[in-house]
Amino acid sequence: MKNYFEGLDQDDAELIESLSRLTYVLRENRKSLLEQHGVEDEQALLSKIMAGETPEHPAYENYLSACILAETRDAIRNEMSNAVKEAKLS
Repeated sequence: MKNYFEGLDQDDAELIESLSRLTYVLRENRKSLLEQHGVEDEQALLSKIMAGETPEHPAYENYLSACILAETRDAIRNEMSNAVKEAKLS
């Protein structure tokens, strides 16, 4: 198996590793919130709330939280992608 961090500066490798770990934590927390309501994405949860299939509270708060977690994960993934590109250039 190839060492993903081979040839990278120690600081760059640590940054990429921490961003990767954060991405994982955000993904798993979002997944956990959605699983509580038996759905796979935020839109499905919102649909269940609007149809009255699940109580509005705490489902709506979970919907908002899942949206925030997904947006944050996307931002961190973009930051990680940029960090990898910069590390490989240096």
